[in-house]
Amino acid sequence: MAHRVTLIPGDGIGPEVAEATGKVLAATGVEIDWERVELNERLIRETGQSIPKPVIDSIERTRVGLKGPVTTPVGGGFQSVNVGLRKKFDLYANVRPVRTIPGLNTRFADLSLDMVIFRENTEDLYAGIEHEVVNDVVTSLKVITRKASARIARSAFEYARFHHRKKVTSVHKANIMKLSDGLFLRCCREVAAEYPEIAYNELIVDNASMQMVSKPMQFDVLVMPNLYGDIMSDLAAGLVGGLGVVPGANIGDNHAVFEAVHGSAPDIAGRGLANPTALILSSVMMLRHLQELSAATRLQEAVEAVYREGKSLTPDVGGKASTSEIADAIIAKLK
Repeated sequence: MAHRVTLIPGDGIGPEVAEATGKVLAATGVEIDWERVELNERLIRETGQSIPKPVIDSIERTRVGLKGPVTTPVGGGFQSVNVGLRKKFDLYANVRPVRTIPGLNTRFADLSLDMVIFRENTEDLYAGIEHEVVNDVVTSLKVITRKASARIARSAFEYARFHHRKKVTSVHKANIMKLSDGLFLRCCREVAAEYPEIAYNELIVDNASMQMVSKPMQFDVLVMPNLYGDIMSDLAAGLVGGLGVVPGANIGDNHAVFEAVHGSAPDIAGRGLANPTALILSSVMMLRHLQELSAATRLQEAVEAVYREGKSLTPDVGGKASTSEIADAIIAKLK
């Protein structure tokens, strides 16, 4: 039986990496009934909506989406497409695995980094509640609730338990924001007490950032509020090759959207230079979500085999291959 999945190619390099990912997924043998919907800067300007109704309707039907990069128009008051999707479908858990890819030459290539960052996705400063008190004086409200804090903590610990991870680290600034981050921290501690087999520790966000770039091998699963998660997940990606090789997922109780977290890179669009790795690895996460575990493992191993071999890599990771050539190389490894 085919899985119904909403495909949002996006704009810029989005359609190119989406096409490459579709070819690779077809080669796994998993049947996917794609429901393609358009979402790009031009359409957003024309409709005046960050997320037009056809996109919402499709994800409501399929409950699973695969999304390429989408450019949110600058100016005009348009809400971020990503923020809009997360709020609309209550995709409260942003999950970002950060792993060393064999053969990719990075500072920590020999350490085999393997961490997963859980970022609360629906509140914190990203609630977007701002107010100009008087001219040139603006406040922005940081919203932290027990409900959101507890469920992201539980998501992190459930993941750790299911995948036999050993430690969960919560990242905070409760020494300064005693009420807001203090509540987040209390929720993490309460949830941690229910998982005695998993080690639990806490780091203040500035120290966690320093530790991330000096001793990243200490991290296993991390959980944090929205703003810290946004910053630290990109920081961690830089240790393993950048946003072009790191997947991402936004998961709620009823819907999930898997996405490349890099930008739309309009300067190289249509030139065959885009690296599809991030979206392909995001599709690995999607396959696991769809319980296609064997196909997910085979695809992960095929990507790593191509990188280990090093003959069919795109320019951003030191090669000369095109978008379609790296996809073809991955397909060859699958076969």
